[in-house]
Amino acid sequence: MPLNEYKPGQAFSGVIGRTFDVSKPAWPEPLRAKKGSPNVLFIVLDDTGFGQLGCYGSPISTPNIDALAANGLQFNNMHTTALCSPSRSCILTGRNHHSNGMACITEGSMGYPGSNGNIPFENGFISEILLQNGYNTYAIGKWHLSPAEQTSAAGPYNRWPLGRGFERYFGFLGGDTHQYYPELVSDNHQVEPESTPEEGYHLTPDLIAHAKAMIADSKQVAPDKPFFMYLALGTAHAPHHVPREWADKYKGKFDGGWGDYRKHVFERQVEKGLVPKGTTLSRHDPDVQDWNALSADERRLYARMMEVFAGFLEHADHYIGELIAFLKEIGEYDDTLIMLISDNGASPEGGPSGSVNEGKFFNNVPDNLEQNLAAIDDIGGPKYFNHYPWGWTHAGNTPFRRWKRETYRGGVSDPFIVCWPNGIKAKGELRTQYCHAIDMVPTVLDAIGLDAPTHIRGVSQSPLQGFSLASCFDEPKAESLHVTQYFEMFGHRSLYHDGWRAVCPWPGTSFKESGGHFGDPIDYDKLTELDAHGWELYNIAEDFAETNDLASSEKDRLIAMIGMWYVEAGKYNVLPIDSRGTQRFAEERPQISVGRKKCVYYPGTQVVPGNAAPRVLNVAHSVSVHAHVPKEGAEGVLLSMGGNDGGFSFYIQDGKLTYGYNYVADQRFKVQSDAVVPTGEHVFSFEFTPTGKADIARGKGTPADVALLVDGKKVGKGSLPVTIPLQLGLAAGVAVGADPGAPVMLDYTSPFTFTGTVKKALIDITGEAPDDFEERIKMYLARQ
Repeated sequence: MPLNEYKPGQAFSGVIGRTFDVSKPAWPEPLRAKKGSPNVLFIVLDDTGFGQLGCYGSPISTPNIDALAANGLQFNNMHTTALCSPSRSCILTGRNHHSNGMACITEGSMGYPGSNGNIPFENGFISEILLQNGYNTYAIGKWHLSPAEQTSAAGPYNRWPLGRGFERYFGFLGGDTHQYYPELVSDNHQVEPESTPEEGYHLTPDLIAHAKAMIADSKQVAPDKPFFMYLALGTAHAPHHVPREWADKYKGKFDGGWGDYRKHVFERQVEKGLVPKGTTLSRHDPDVQDWNALSADERRLYARMMEVFAGFLEHADHYIGELIAFLKEIGEYDDTLIMLISDNGASPEGGPSGSVNEGKFFNNVPDNLEQNLAAIDDIGGPKYFNHYPWGWTHAGNTPFRRWKRETYRGGVSDPFIVCWPNGIKAKGELRTQYCHAIDMVPTVLDAIGLDAPTHIRGVSQSPLQGFSLASCFDEPKAESLHVTQYFEMFGHRSLYHDGWRAVCPWPGTSFKESGGHFGDPIDYDKLTELDAHGWELYNIAEDFAETNDLASSEKDRLIAMIGMWYVEAGKYNVLPIDSRGTQRFAEERPQISVGRKKCVYYPGTQVVPGNAAPRVLNVAHSVSVHAHVPKEGAEGVLLSMGGNDGGFSFYIQDGKLTYGYNYVADQRFKVQSDAVVPTGEHVFSFEFTPTGKADIARGKGTPADVALLVDGKKVGKGSLPVTIPLQLGLAAGVAVGADPGAPVMLDYTSPFTFTGTVKKALIDITGEAPDDFEERIKMYLARQ
């Protein structure tokens, strides 16, 4: 049982007489933490590779993170799952990602135990454990651990942060967000940023300000009550957003290119002892362009993209430093167990040439060099959703090969720092023990002196699957307790066992060599073929960077390890293997409200996340808004869905009804009424009618005709030669009467709130013909 648990039904130890004067009270004890329990702070970086922090050999300045390493322990053998949400589920539960139903991000979940996106309640979070042991618990920043279709105001809320043991939350629920126009949630409701980009707003300092405030709120009342904080910054996931002065600090520093970066970072890693002497640097990746073969314009663009990334990471380090300084100021730093980790290797989602809109990756849309060059002066600002080229990804994962989404070490080997001044005597030392994100929870419990609970809120708990690292805190040569670990991500598989790694890359060692693409499916026959001929074998104890494949000379060992991978797969719900990538986004998932083809929305309500809204991509649909235009006229957004990375907006501008479509920031289209809209109460509508087939593999949704209507009468028409095929954006949602966040269109400034009165809005995906349109729509809206 938790220490001093407050149990309302516990036996009363006082005396109850007929009146108070002959009675003796006995109060239930409030829940208090075990005496001497430290604060616990998890800092989770996003998409930050092994070679991107200063203390891991990078030229990027991260003095505050480096200081944590200098005052604690730096690990060179930490591993994650190769993808964000799966890794985060491991960090918070101490169980493997398939055990958590998190084979993929929740937007790509499938209906199997290992991949349904619903983390089981029997896999308790560290927040739930510490909460029932007298801790305050706070989550700040990126969540991305709730089923995407359950993040609307309709809930359920039991897999939001406050449903999983956190008392307070401030951040964003999705996988990424605009750093200047974030989709914010405070506790269980949406909020808007308190200032604008023009006024200096950026998400990172806002997150840190809330982190400090939450800690101070409790400490000023109960100074001895420890806290657990899960701080998950948006950095360094796309969009790489940072004020220009931070990026400009790196002007010219990456002009030598990604090969030069790798060479110098590798040298520093060997000097620091992070990489063993005698290690061979992994080869130049065949998918990465030769820097010296690029045009001058390409080198200029790609160097600037890296300058922006570096500024973004240093900016985050600065504000991490602000939080650490605050802990020192209030006397809490020395007794705070801090663990800093990245959730996977550096990300290749910018493709070979980088992108001014990461949404292109999620929709299979190729990037355009000319467009990216035209944007060079604004990269890092609020106008774009930018990501660097994957040459910098490869460099950021030095000394390893490959990257995020793949289970070579470049995808799964990550920075990890542990700092606890009062609890760890060793300072500035390296630790080489093999470890995985599932080891963080057992380590915390061991350090505090708590057993894993058998029950949380009445739910029997599954065993922890990780191992404590506490034995190596002050003993550098402590035995590695974590001997075996499987990996699987999008069909890319590997297994670590006792110093060896077996790897089965998919679609191959590189896209160029295999002729494959990310998301190519693995069917039953292909899996059989891969198991027979597709595995590689590396002796990590002697070959730190996986450069010498021993599969042919160690066949018996490899066969045994392939069998062991299947044993682990059966144990942790890994099967079935599903290598499909962005194609998963199009799958239908259970909704709270079943079978709705017509949805009515209201002004003044929270944005409805795209995964909880009607799917309007590649299908006939209409939007109708019942609104009142005053005598003096009105302007503004009637209904919007999406942001500057893609979506549509239905609005009135210069008196004319307008439909605007943003095709992944690559092209924008407008359809406008021929005349000014009438005043008074009307139903304003548009109809979207597909005129061809989608070509999803080539990044093209169905072309379409768009008709604008007022009270059922056509007032304008136009066509869209191409539309978004798979996803408007990870954070896209339906908003009525405004376009909050980064604006869909460039001809207005968000939120461009409608200056008339919006009463209701209807999204209809039935595809029915609009017979008796005005009366039918008004009657339908009136019934809602």
